[in-house]
Order: sequence, then C-alpha cells, then structure tokens
Amino acid sequence: RVHGGCNSRKMLLARFASRSFSNTASVKTIGIIGAGQMGTGIALVAAQNFGSNVVVVDNSNEQLAKSTNFVASFLDKSLQKGKITADQVALVNSRIKTSNTIESVGACDFVIEAATEDTGLKLALFKKLDAAAPKSAILASNTSSISITKIAGATSRPEQVIGMHFMNPVPVMKLVEIIPGLATSAQTLELTKAVAAAMGKTTTVARDVPGFIANRVLLPYINEAIQALYEGIGTIEDIDTTMKLGTNVPMGPLTLADFIGLDTCLAILRVLHSQLGDSKYRPSPLLVQYVDAGWLGKKTGRGFYKYD
Repeated sequence: RVHGGCNSRKMLLARFASRSFSNTASVKTIGIIGAGQMGTGIALVAAQNFGSNVVVVDNSNEQLAKSTNFVASFLDKSLQKGKITADQVALVNSRIKTSNTIESVGACDFVIEAATEDTGLKLALFKKLDAAAPKSAILASNTSSISITKIAGATSRPEQVIGMHFMNPVPVMKLVEIIPGLATSAQTLELTKAVAAAMGKTTTVARDVPGFIANRVLLPYINEAIQALYEGIGTIEDIDTTMKLGTNVPMGPLTLADFIGLDTCLAILRVLHSQLGDSKYRPSPLLVQYVDAGWLGKKTGRGFYKYD
C-alpha cells in the first residue's frame, strides 16, 4: 500500500491525473497475467496492433511455451496469407517476453489480468500486482462476471482498477467491454478506452453488476440450450442448427459454449446465481456433469462436440 500519509497519496493521485489521456503515449509496456487462450490473444493484439512491449506472466512454463507457440503459429499463418510481412512477424515476436514471476510487471505501465475466473484467485493476484506494479500503472481485469469494485478493494489504488473484458478469440473478436468500478477514475476509463481502440477494438461501457452486459444476456441463453439438451428437447446438432439458422447467428449456443470453455460458462453462471439470487441463472445439471468429467470444450478436445 502507499505509505507516507495523506499528502503522499494526494501527490500520487495528482501525478496520475496529470498524465495525458488523449493518447496512449504513456503506455509503453503492457503486462499480461495468465498465458491461457485469453491472455495469449490479448498479448498478441497488444504487440501487433497497439505496438507496445508485452510481458506475459504465468507460473507454468508449459503454458508459457504453448502461448509462445500459438503466437508464432498465428503470425506464420498471417504471413502465408500475405496479411503481414516477415519483418512484421519478427518485430511482433521481439516485443513479447515471458516470465514466471509477477515481479516482472515492475516496468509495466498497464497490466491486464487474464487468469481463471475465480474470485479468490483474482483478489490474491491484484494484491500482488498492487505491490509489484508501478504506482502509476493501471490494473485491468479481463473478468467476465466478477465485481470490479471488489477486485479494486484488494489494492491501494482502486481509482486505477478497471474491467477490460475481451471476447474470445481475442485476435478475431472486435469488442472489449469496459467496466469501471465504484472508485474507478474518469482518467482510468479514458485511457483504457484509448488502449482498447489502439488494439483495434470497439468498446462498450457496462455497469459493475454481475455478468455486466455480455454475459448477463449470453450465459442464460447458453444455459437454456444446455438444459434443453438435458431434457431431450433436441439433439446437440438440432439445437445448434435451430438457433444458428433461426436467429442468423454464426454458431449455435452449444458450439459457442465449447469455444468459451464449459468451466468458464459454469463459473460465470455460479457468480450470476449467487450474486443475483434468481433461479434462472442456476447452472444446468448437465453443464455441471460435463465440467466434472473434464469435458471443457475445444481446449480439452471434448465438450458437446469432439475436436481433433
């Protein structure tokens, strides 16, 4: 936490408020916490589109290797399609570094947490980030349902904590849902919107309520599709085809759940159910069974569909 009494904190806030938020020049290095599919995707758009240096932090060397391999593969495919040049591939790769220690965010101007959707884990991470990151740095969370105000409460800088909910897959999906907490400053909101725009994203702003906008609407839809399957109303293929062709969406709800990750879907629904108290958010028993079985979707090779 910040020491030195009230005057020290006022001086810190004054320096923070004096930064220029009309552009992103103050953000030279972005830290990413978590090297899963979301963290990797965010790191890629930060390095390629925004053009910043990136530090990806994860305590698993295996996960960091997977992340590095994904970035290399993605860039190689883009090169083969003529979307980027060999020099651009080399430049993007050179901008991304990996680390096992959270202290590596010590030189970051902007940090985005993209760890597992678990409240306890995120609170612990933000407490550590608060100690490790520069006091002027913004700390953003890619949470898809957990209160930003609660996360900010684990830090000494709640005015510099914000939600930055990217959609999966990050390199393809254009939206970033931005969620200010109760104490988030206007300056933090402005700079976060500018960073997202520089990454090539369109932003919306949601209130800090469980599920925000996207998952408050999406997860009950997915859950109802899973419940329809559980009750035998239709097959996997019939439910997906009905919704895909009947509502003109690019994929059916069960395919979408597989891409999101069934464990993530379950975690979000549990937050919605516990925080809002409405039975309409209660997870389908079938979803719970699939997660218990380790059938988490595309990332594990099996969910509602099987993947090679």
